[in-house]
Amino acid sequence: MNRTYLLIAALSFILFSCTNSAKNKPKTRLQSNDSTYTKGEYGYDLHLLQKYLKPVELKDENASVLISPEYQGRVMTSSSSGLHGFSYGWINHSLIESGKVQPHINAYGGEERLWFGPEGGQFSVFFAAGVPFDVEHWQTPSCIDTEPFYLESSDNRSAVFSKKTKLLNYSGFMFDIEVSRIVSLLNRTEIADNLNLKLPQEVQMVGYETDNSLKNCGSLSWSTETGALSIWLLGMMNPSPEVTIIIPFKKGDFGTIVKDDYFGKVPSERLIINDSAIFFKADGKLRSKIGIPPRRACPVIGSYDAANKILTIVECTIDSTATKYVNSSWSIQKEPFAGDVINSYNDGPMADGSQMGPFYELESSSKAGFLKPGETLRHVQRTFHFEGNEKALSEISFPKLGVTIDQIKKIFTSK
Repeated sequence: MNRTYLLIAALSFILFSCTNSAKNKPKTRLQSNDSTYTKGEYGYDLHLLQKYLKPVELKDENASVLISPEYQGRVMTSSSSGLHGFSYGWINHSLIESGKVQPHINAYGGEERLWFGPEGGQFSVFFAAGVPFDVEHWQTPSCIDTEPFYLESSDNRSAVFSKKTKLLNYSGFMFDIEVSRIVSLLNRTEIADNLNLKLPQEVQMVGYETDNSLKNCGSLSWSTETGALSIWLLGMMNPSPEVTIIIPFKKGDFGTIVKDDYFGKVPSERLIINDSAIFFKADGKLRSKIGIPPRRACPVIGSYDAANKILTIVECTIDSTATKYVNSSWSIQKEPFAGDVINSYNDGPMADGSQMGPFYELESSSKAGFLKPGETLRHVQRTFHFEGNEKALSEISFPKLGVTIDQIKKIFTSK
C-alpha cells in the first residue's frame, strides 16, 4: 500500500510539474521539439503563419516555399537552407498577429502576390468613380486584399488556387472574372534549365514558378473604351542598407528608359543608369518607384543584398508583340494603355511619418487583357534566391543581369 501510494504521489508530482512548466513557458517564443527560431529565419515565419493561418508548404531537400490560401495564394516567404535559413519574403508580423483589418490596404507582406492593374486612371480598379486620386480615396479591392482563394489541390511540389469575383472600375465597367494561380517549387536541375546556366555547386538556392491566368466570364468584351485588366505580380523583400536592384534594359532609340516620378523624382544618388542596366537603391528609407516601358523591358530583374550575400533573380513572360500595358498613374490619363512592364518600389516614410514596411518590391505585369467572353490572359513569373560566395554568385549575375557582384557593390559606394 505504501509503495503504491508513493508511486502515485511521485507520478502526480511529475505530471503537475510538467503541466505547470508548459503553462509558464513564454508564449512569444516559437519552438519546435529541439530548437528555437529567431526573427529573420524561415522557421520563425513558418511557425507564426501556422499559428494564425493554414499555410501550404512546398519542400524539396533544403528548399521550402510557404504559401497562404487566405492571402490569395501568395507566396509569403521561402528558404534555400531549411528552417534556420534566411526568410526571403518580407512579412508584416504585427498586422497578422493583431487580426485587425486595415483601411485602404492590408499589407500582410509576401514575396510574390497577385494584383490586378490598373491602379490609377479612368480605368482604375482601386478608385471609385469620381473620387480624387489620393491616399484617402485609394482602396485595394478585397479580392486581392482580404478575401481567400480556394485551394484546389496541393502536394510537396505544387499548389493550385482559384477565385471567381467581380471588379468595378472607375469608369463604371464591371469585370466578371475567374482567376487561376499555380505555384510550383523548382528543383536544382529545373532552376538551371530555366536560367540556362550551369550553377555553382557551392551555392544554396530556392526557386519557384507561378502560372497565373485571368478569364473573362462576362458577356461583354474588354476594350480600350471599357478598360482592361492586367495580371500584376509584386514581390516584397527584406531591405538592408546594401540592397541594390538591377534592371537590364534594351539598347537603342526606344525613347524613355525609366519612369522615375511616381512619388516625386527619384534622387540621382539613388538611381543610376549605365549603358545597359538601371541600378536602384532599396534600403527601405525613401518611398520611391520606377517603371520600365514595353520597348525597353527585358524579361528579368534582380537584386543583390551585399550585407547578407543574397542574389535574387526574377524572370517573367513578356509578349514581344504587345504594345498596350495598363497605366497605373494616379490621374486621368491621356494614354491609359502606355504603362510599364517592369516596376520596382522602395518603401519609406509617408508624409505623415507612417510607414508600411520597410520592404522593397520587384514587380512585373502582363499586357492589357483585351479579352472576349471566355478568353484567358496568362502571365508566368519565376523567382530565384541564391546564397554563396560572391565569386560563385557572379557566375549567375553576369550572364543574367550583365554585371558581376563586385560591379554591383561599387555602384552606390562610389557615389
